[in-house]
Amino acid sequence: MTAYPDKIDLRILAELQRDASQSQRAIAEQVGLSQNACWRRLKALEASGAIQRHTVVIDRSALNVSLVVFALIKTRHHSADWLRQFRQHVSDIPEIIDFFRIGGEYDYLLKIITRDMSTYDAVYKRLIEKLELETVTSYFAMEAIEEQRAIPLT
Repeated sequence: MTAYPDKIDLRILAELQRDASQSQRAIAEQVGLSQNACWRRLKALEASGAIQRHTVVIDRSALNVSLVVFALIKTRHHSADWLRQFRQHVSDIPEIIDFFRIGGEYDYLLKIITRDMSTYDAVYKRLIEKLELETVTSYFAMEAIEEQRAIPLT
């Protein structure tokens, strides 16, 4: 029995990260498999959770949502109930596209995408309206040098 994921699975995943719109036939050709063998591996990768969803990378500036804000949050609350409420509250704000619990001086890191400062201010007000937060410190990205890079699989 081979280790999972094996080198062929990693090549399939790398191809999907490069271009998820490729046909199964094209992926199979790239990794040296028959189309049926590739299909079985894709289904196994999906079933295992290695592939969570198929998505597309959008040019934010083309859609006029070019302000990127990283918000660091401190809280005095660390109970399971408070965390559950906070997770739900943050998840209900669609402009927050990434959400991490972190170690160090701060407790959480949010990546927020909006049109401009006034729309960020509206997101900020929604963020602080339901739960007590000790500190919200925001940093505004001036330029995306590398964004949404592929996960290295080697």
